[in-house]
Amino acid sequence: MRQYILRRLGGMAIVMFVVATIVFVIVRVIPGDPAAIMLGPDATGADIAALRERLGLNEPLPVQYAIFLARTAVGDLGQSIFLNRPVLQAIAERAEPTLCLTLIAITIALLIGLPAGIVSAVNRGRLADQVALAMAMLLASMPAFWLGLIFIQRFSVDLGWFPVAGYGEPGASFLERMRHLLLPAIVLGLNSSALITRFTRASMLDVLGEDYIRTGRSKGLGEPVVVMKHALRNALIPILTVIGLTMALLLGGAVVTETVFSLPGVGNLVVSAVLRRDYPVIQGALIVIAALYVLVNLAIDLLYLLIDPRVRY
Repeated sequence: MRQYILRRLGGMAIVMFVVATIVFVIVRVIPGDPAAIMLGPDATGADIAALRERLGLNEPLPVQYAIFLARTAVGDLGQSIFLNRPVLQAIAERAEPTLCLTLIAITIALLIGLPAGIVSAVNRGRLADQVALAMAMLLASMPAFWLGLIFIQRFSVDLGWFPVAGYGEPGASFLERMRHLLLPAIVLGLNSSALITRFTRASMLDVLGEDYIRTGRSKGLGEPVVVMKHALRNALIPILTVIGLTMALLLGGAVVTETVFSLPGVGNLVVSAVLRRDYPVIQGALIVIAALYVLVNLAIDLLYLLIDPRVRY
């Protein structure tokens, strides 16, 4: 187990090195002077020269690359041009809405996707199966921004059940902020539940045809025990994988949903940085998102041991 974790940590370091290299190259191959692009057409030559000096763009590329890697290794992702603060601090300030939105959305997706997938698999070919598959396909085909706009119009504007947008006032309570997050979380949860439903159904169908399931039924075990205790537990490996990928995608920033609902999260920060050509924030956010991906994948792999003792690394 220890050797496996060490190997995975080594692999994570290699992945982050590759990501940092790609981010460095992308910023440098953009046509034009990055400093001039960030400052806009009204910038003077002195302003551009000062920013180039501040960003270290006057140094040779190998020197820039070495400095960038050294700073990234110690958690220094640079300074935001427009926010005038460290990039890591700017991301940390926007992390709360994204983290809370992700947790609520993945909870909603699991509450919908797991039962729907199990019911669909148990009732294969019947009406319940067809309804579950139809709903999954419908939710998967709906763009998140469109569903969000429909929900805002219906539940916020017409019925007044939820706030239209935002994250509450600066001094708002935790419950008030969660009220602002509930509607976008439902949108993301419904959209993500479609994939979980389909994977749960496929994985359960593979297990329900095994000999030990038929043996359990022949011994008189109740259907709930057979399905939930024996079938579901052995079908959880691929289900956990897709849950981990879904959570990583949501943690990476639900850019469209956060923009539609005007949430001050990481996704909204990235959109603003792209529009303002704030390259330090863009490259810092990419590195943080990549780190979240590899950490979530590692956590899911470690969960395999708890779910299925047959897994040995």
